[in-house]
Amino acid sequence: MKKIEAIIRPEKVDEVRRALEKVGFPGLHIGEVEGHGKQKGVVQQWRGEQYRVELLSKVKLEIVANDKDASKIVQAIQDAAKTGGVGDGKIFISPVEEVIRIRTGERGDSAL
Repeated sequence: MKKIEAIIRPEKVDEVRRALEKVGFPGLHIGEVEGHGKQKGVVQQWRGEQYRVELLSKVKLEIVANDKDASKIVQAIQDAAKTGGVGDGKIFISPVEEVIRIRTGERGDSAL
């Protein structure tokens, strides 16, 4: 099993959710996060004054899926979240040792 974590632009959330549903993966966790990548924030202007915003608002998606489905999920996220500009985000993939459904006690792939 794989855990897929994606940090994306907030305005892309609905598009990414629709893309995931389209490929058969409606289950995910979403949280609001703040941070920056290599660009270290952005410079904005307000009332003629420039100021630096170092922590940008982003959305973090988390999905746990079977190994065979991970590449399809990653491709759906990548296609839907991409704008081509700096700050599109990142996708992290890591192994998951075990999954347990609390209600039934099921373990492994059947618990997904």
